[in-house]
Amino acid sequence: MTRPAPTAALSRWRRWWAAERGSVTAEAVLVTPLLVMLLVFLAVVVHRGVDARLRLEDAAHQAARAASLQRGTPAATTAARERASTALAHAGLVCRDLTTTLSGTPAPANPVTVSVRCTVDFGQALLLGVPGARTLEATASEVVDTYRSHRAPAATP
Repeated sequence: MTRPAPTAALSRWRRWWAAERGSVTAEAVLVTPLLVMLLVFLAVVVHRGVDARLRLEDAAHQAARAASLQRGTPAATTAARERASTALAHAGLVCRDLTTTLSGTPAPANPVTVSVRCTVDFGQALLLGVPGARTLEATASEVVDTYRSHRAPAATP
């Protein structure tokens, strides 16, 4: 069985398809939007990670400040946990398994250190295979004011 002879239009089409003039330009036009989308998605992932870390560090600083204003260790631990959770909620950071750890005693001129550990959800960020959650940790220290624990003398009548 022999092939039929190509018609003039079909042979013109084959010559045009086989010609390589302008093919690099056409490929660049087709591939460039895909590369730009990939870069935008990558920028979103990096931004979300950096933003989450900055917000967690801010929450740790606020928790350390709240702990340094308390007079006892149990009150300081409670204040640090509540302040960290409130700061993260106001910042819009969704945390799973928020943990605050207090070290040091809230005595005058002592440093109080608060570590905040949080599992941040990145699941809704991308389709690039980024892990859905990542555990971040931030630590901050505050020095308890030297003169804050001195009580004013009782007023005499």
